Amino acid sequence: MKLLSFDIEISDVFELERYEDLEKYAPFHISVAATAVHNGEERVWYSEDEKGHPALNLTQQRAHELLEYLDEMQQKKFMVCAWNGLSFDLKWIGYQADDMALAARIALKSYDPMFQFFNQAGFPVGLAKVAEAMGISQEKLMDGADAPKEWRAGNCQKVMDYCLGDCQMTNLIILAIQKIKQVRWVTGRGYVSSKPMPRLKSVEEVIQDPEPDQSWMDTPMPKAKFYKWVLAANVMKT
Repeated sequence: MKLLSFDIEISDVFELERYEDLEKYAPFHISVAATAVHNGEERVWYSEDEKGHPALNLTQQRAHELLEYLDEMQQKKFMVCAWNGLSFDLKWIGYQADDMALAARIALKSYDPMFQFFNQAGFPVGLAKVAEAMGISQEKLMDGADAPKEWRAGNCQKVMDYCLGDCQMTNLIILAIQKIKQVRWVTGRGYVSSKPMPRLKSVEEVIQDPEPDQSWMDTPMPKAKFYKWVLAANVMKT
């Protein structure tokens, strides 16, 4: 199956405290998105202002064109993936495009190895920590929190490169997972840990899988937090 990863950056600027819930600052607006077919077409998605410069946010039309592209690629049997794409990227593309139903349908058929990892481990893990442990040489070009500031400062190409780079990293991580049948990550203490992942599952499959064991946690993150917006879009199969 051909592989395509996507990523978005937001234009909203805020200071997220440690352990603070990102959703506190929602709704979010998309400055730029990127899609990358492994060994194939790579695209950057943004809108232009009246002077032809990158606009602050994607227009509704441009965001919908991105959704239509992802839908088309799924219909062409591409494995459409994103790291935490279920709870973040697709949700806010749908919001920007004013089409949560289409975004939710794409989400169910998409692959989100971070969501699958969460459902095994009970906690989320960042792209960079996994890339490091999986031996991916490509590195993140900036901290995600800096992207909105850089975009607003006019350093748009830098943000575009960062967004596209995360798509490329996601593709490489997915290929590595498929090869070694596990996910490795660097823990908070600097050790490399791993969880088996014999095959990547679609979001819909992971949603239907049993809940993760979080009995050892004081304040576990609910699994439904990742996909409750999909339920609200009324597209779940009965």
